[in-house]
Amino acid sequence: MAKIGALLVALILGVAPQVSAKGSPNVIFFAVDDLCDWVGAMGHTQAKTPNMDALAKRGVSFNNAHCPGVFCAPSRSAIFTGQFASTTGCYRTEIYYHNHPELRPLQVSFAKAGYATYGAGKLFHHSAGYIDHRGWTKFFLRNEAAKREGWPLDSWGKDTPLPDPFPNSIYNRGRQITGGMFLEWAAIPNEREKAMADTKRVNWACDVLKQKHDKPFFLAVGLYAPHFPNYVPKKYFDLYDAEKIKAPVYKEDDLDDLPPLVKRRKINRKRQHHDRLVELGAIEQAIHGYLASVSYADAMLGRVMKALRQSPYADNTVVVLWSDHGFHHGEKGDWGKHTLWERTSNVPFIWSGPGVASGKTIDATVSLIDMYPTFVEMCNLPAVEGLEGSSLNGMLRTPSKATDRNVFLPYLDPGGYAIINQKWRYIHYSDGTEELYDVEGDPHEWHNLAGDVKLAAVKQKLKASAPKSFAPVGVSRNRLKLINEGETYRWELKKQPPRKK
Repeated sequence: MAKIGALLVALILGVAPQVSAKGSPNVIFFAVDDLCDWVGAMGHTQAKTPNMDALAKRGVSFNNAHCPGVFCAPSRSAIFTGQFASTTGCYRTEIYYHNHPELRPLQVSFAKAGYATYGAGKLFHHSAGYIDHRGWTKFFLRNEAAKREGWPLDSWGKDTPLPDPFPNSIYNRGRQITGGMFLEWAAIPNEREKAMADTKRVNWACDVLKQKHDKPFFLAVGLYAPHFPNYVPKKYFDLYDAEKIKAPVYKEDDLDDLPPLVKRRKINRKRQHHDRLVELGAIEQAIHGYLASVSYADAMLGRVMKALRQSPYADNTVVVLWSDHGFHHGEKGDWGKHTLWERTSNVPFIWSGPGVASGKTIDATVSLIDMYPTFVEMCNLPAVEGLEGSSLNGMLRTPSKATDRNVFLPYLDPGGYAIINQKWRYIHYSDGTEELYDVEGDPHEWHNLAGDVKLAAVKQKLKASAPKSFAPVGVSRNRLKLINEGETYRWELKKQPPRKK
């Protein structure tokens, strides 16, 4: 009777009870949030990331990997569906599994291949109703009551440590914060680390690795760090000498050669955030908070890797570390993401384990959307139609054969995008305006060459790599109502008021 019940559940979730091919590796899918290329293994000399660096020494690190969306929700939607927003219409906070329930998310593909699937933390967008709960053997929430509230990933709340006073950073002190906690940082007591949401998620993942598994597992762990607020134990702040923190290099007139609309938006944003930090003399303080959070995230990775080494699964487990997008620290006047520039798109992307070369760095351009087809090949997952990335399996085995390619990054609306390779970054906005950077000679993207007639052929060649058409924006989150049903939930369209005659 129990077997019949399990079969019915599997069929309802679209997960056929299949058996994986012999020898399929386990997978640890380790996600961080807002982490740019400030990682030692990627050549950054200021960030202290010994565990990420050690993972890179045992495997392959991609120096030129780029996110598939310019902030959390669209990037994660693309990663889990294997399709860009230009195909799904999920350019912002649209819910992919409501708009496209026919798409098979990554965890369901692993389940169909006979894997046990475990998830914890920020793998999807953090608001209620965004976790795609199909296909998981177990998805951990530190607060079980959240399962009756749409599974929100509220990483900061009454049961997590907050600084005193709150808010704490000089940028926010004296203000009333109602959400977001942007540009907020503080050291919390070391003894409160175990109460942090990310710590609890990592500890649960370590417990999963201590269990006996009679079939391969897909263990996905998502950290909120180093996303704001940068509240981490004092010991991570103490890793850095506050007097020696260095800011990136800035160009005063960096925004002058941008297209009119994006120029106006970015000048306004610069005034609100970067210029205020300059006035407060707080640039280095803000960077200190971010670096401390990066080191905390690195320590959490180290905890998982230690548990893996102490388990019987160390020799047959692929580990992949990724970030959903990068982060600006005043470059081009910005603090945050949501741009088509390098600071938003370039992310750490490190693989290790069976079938992966050891101690190699790859400079060829890749996208995080490549993960899904890579797993299909590497882990014997059933074929999936419509995947838009390219398998990296051969490249991971033989890095010397890696070749560069154009990588696509959609923007926040149909028709906006970037095309990226080792030499160029071409940006096209939906109003037809453009940017072009010779990233080989101008790594800071200080000089927009889009108006250079001698480079018209370069632009056209890059533009040819963009989709020929863009899907319309999907059903907006604002048009949907979340319906909680016990420990699950669904979305339905809100009733629209009748039109006035």
